[in-house]
Amino acid sequence: MLGKMMAKNLVLAGKGAPLFDNPENFNLQYEDVSFKASDGINLKGWLIKGDKEKVIIQSHFGLYCCRAGYTNQAKRPVKGYPNDVQFLRQAKYLNDVGYTVLMYDFRNHGESDVAMDGFVSYGPEEAKDIIAAVDYISNHPEYENANIGLFSICMGQGATVSAYGREDGLKHCSNIKCMISVQPLDYPHFMSGMKIPGFMKRSADKYIRKNTDFDYMNNTWRPYVKEVNVPTLVIQNKNDGFLDKDFVEGVFNDLQVEKEMMWIEIPDKKNQGYNRMAAYDWLGTNPEPILNWFGKYMS
Repeated sequence: MLGKMMAKNLVLAGKGAPLFDNPENFNLQYEDVSFKASDGINLKGWLIKGDKEKVIIQSHFGLYCCRAGYTNQAKRPVKGYPNDVQFLRQAKYLNDVGYTVLMYDFRNHGESDVAMDGFVSYGPEEAKDIIAAVDYISNHPEYENANIGLFSICMGQGATVSAYGREDGLKHCSNIKCMISVQPLDYPHFMSGMKIPGFMKRSADKYIRKNTDFDYMNNTWRPYVKEVNVPTLVIQNKNDGFLDKDFVEGVFNDLQVEKEMMWIEIPDKKNQGYNRMAAYDWLGTNPEPILNWFGKYMS
């Protein structure tokens, strides 16, 4: 019982990531879209219409999130953050300067299909989804010649890096011009940073091992950082409750491309989860570094 409860907070998205917002609330012109990953999983998203020459693909963080962001409308044991985190805010400021924006739900989140019995992988399995999103734009009759920028948040950046490590992945896509990587974190470092008693971690691990054959501790996106071949901005909150500075700096140092490390300092919040979520909330109200990075490589 305890193991299942803990697993729901660690690796099972379930109903914790409902679609709660709509581009119409931000006066954005869009269409509902769907496309399939290589393993047949159907993915749902929004294509927010802008210029046909430049497209941003946003990949959200995992578990209590969907393409729209995070909401307290979902039932869960504790709040993940005091307020909803609306990812359409950054879609709005990106669209206001001309970008088309593709926002999609990862497998097991929002309106996309369930896969692996609802277990998320923190990147390796979700890599198929970001590859499918890039393929969707690359083969779209209106956007096939567009430059693409990747806006990859937490598990979204884990999926993106994993996708660069795959032979059928993103390193062959010359239309991708740059990436923004927000708060890189893999499952082993997430677990080591979680401030809960050891018996709870062991109980969750026992349940996970019993119910899936995915090897969370060894199957991580971390080895593929060196495969990323586009300019990358890494954004990290200094007060992130899960921050392992050596891990983040190691990721940054392994990038073999033009790169920039941006440390932000958001005032300390109630708990370690709030301190991590604060950076996701920050993205919606701080357009300048986002627009500057994409503008530099996609103009």
